[in-house]
Amino acid sequence: MHRSEGKQRPRPLGEDHGPVRYGPPAPDPGLPVLPELAGVLAASAARPRPEPPGGGTILRQAACAYWERRSLHGGPEDVAAAPGAQPLLLALIAAYGGDVLMPRPCPATWMPQARLLGRPAYHVPTPAECGGIPDPYALLETVRRVRAEGGRPRLLLISVADDPTATLAPPELVREVCEAAVSEGLHIVSDETWRDTLHRPHDTVLLSPAEMCPDDVTVLTDLAGALTPSAWPVAVARFPATGRAAARRARVLDILTALGALVAEPVASAAAHALGEPAAVTERIRQAAHLQAHVASAAHRAVLTVGALARPPQAGRHLYADLGPLRPRLAARGVTDSMELEDYLTKRLGTPAPGGHRFGDELGALRVRIGTGPLLGSTPEQQTESLTAVEPLELPHVARALSIFAAALDELR
Repeated sequence: MHRSEGKQRPRPLGEDHGPVRYGPPAPDPGLPVLPELAGVLAASAARPRPEPPGGGTILRQAACAYWERRSLHGGPEDVAAAPGAQPLLLALIAAYGGDVLMPRPCPATWMPQARLLGRPAYHVPTPAECGGIPDPYALLETVRRVRAEGGRPRLLLISVADDPTATLAPPELVREVCEAAVSEGLHIVSDETWRDTLHRPHDTVLLSPAEMCPDDVTVLTDLAGALTPSAWPVAVARFPATGRAAARRARVLDILTALGALVAEPVASAAAHALGEPAAVTERIRQAAHLQAHVASAAHRAVLTVGALARPPQAGRHLYADLGPLRPRLAARGVTDSMELEDYLTKRLGTPAPGGHRFGDELGALRVRIGTGPLLGSTPEQQTESLTAVEPLELPHVARALSIFAAALDELR
C-alpha cells in the first residue's frame, strides 16, 4: 500500500487545502506545576537578563548530562537552547537548507515552519505499525521523484514517540528509515519531546535515531513534553559532534539572535534543574506516565466502542482517532471534513480537539487529536488526586469526565 502511495507525484505542503490560520495548543498536561520547579523559578525571578543566544553554560551542561544518561554523548558546545520548540525548529530548517520531508500525519508545528520559510516540503506516508516516521520505501521513492522534478531534499523530520498519533516507532523500523535517509544524503531532525512520557516505560523500547546515525541526526526536545510547564517555553537541540554540524549550530545561533529568541534566565534555571532529574522530577514523570497509561487507555476503549479507529496510545497525553467509520452519522450533523469535525467535537467536549488537517492529513479524512489532560480533573486538587491515585479511573471526577467523553462519541453511533 505504501509503495503505491509513494509513486504519486510529490506535492509540496499546502496543495491539499488552504492554510491553517492558527495552530492548536499542545496537549494540556492537566496537572499542577511541580512545587520544586516553581521554587527554583521564583528564586531566579529577580534576574533581569536573558540567557545568551543558544542558552547559557549551565543550561547546556544540564542538557548534555540529560542526554548522557540516555546514551547520547556530547559536550555543551554541541547544544543550543531556545524559548520553545517552534523558534528552534525554524532555525534548524533555515540552517540546513533544501527541501524538507516529514511523515503524514506530523506535529502541527512542523508545516507552518516550512511555509514561513517558503521552503518546499513534502509529506511521506507512515507505515501501518506507527506514526512519526515515514515508510522507508515511500521515503526513498519520494526523495528520488522530488529530485527528478528538480527538487533538493535535504532534511527529514521525524518523531519516534509521536504527536499526534501517540505511538512509538519500533527500533527496527527506525533503523530502516534512518539508513534510507542517510543513504540519500538527508540530515535527520529527531523530535524527542515525548520520549519521557512512555506510558509503560518498562515494556517498551525507545531508540533514538542519534544512537544509530550519530553524525547525521540532530535531536530536538521541547521540555514541556515531560519536564517543565508549557507556560515556561524552553527547548534544546543536540547537534552531532562534527565540523559540519558545528557550522550549522553557529548558523542556528545567528538565526535565534536575529529572532530575539532568547531563553529567560529564570526559565533557564528551572529548566536546568529539571534536566538534572532530581527525585521530585523523576517521581512526577513516573506518576504522570502511570496516570496516562490508565486514562488514555480508557479513552481509547471509548473510541473503539463506538466503531471508530485509533492506534493504542503509547506515549504523550493524547490519542489520534479516525472517525471515518462514523461518517454517515457525522454528515447528518453537518460534519463532512476534519475542520467541521474539529468545530463539532471542540464544542461538544468543551476542550480543543484539533482536526487531522492540522497535522497534514487530508481535509476529507475525519481524524482528530483528542487530549487526555482535561479528563484528569478541573482543579489542582483533583489533578493532584489523579496523579497520586493507584487506580485513577475509580476517582469520581475522572470517571465522570470519561463518561461525558464516551457519551459525546456514543451520540454518533
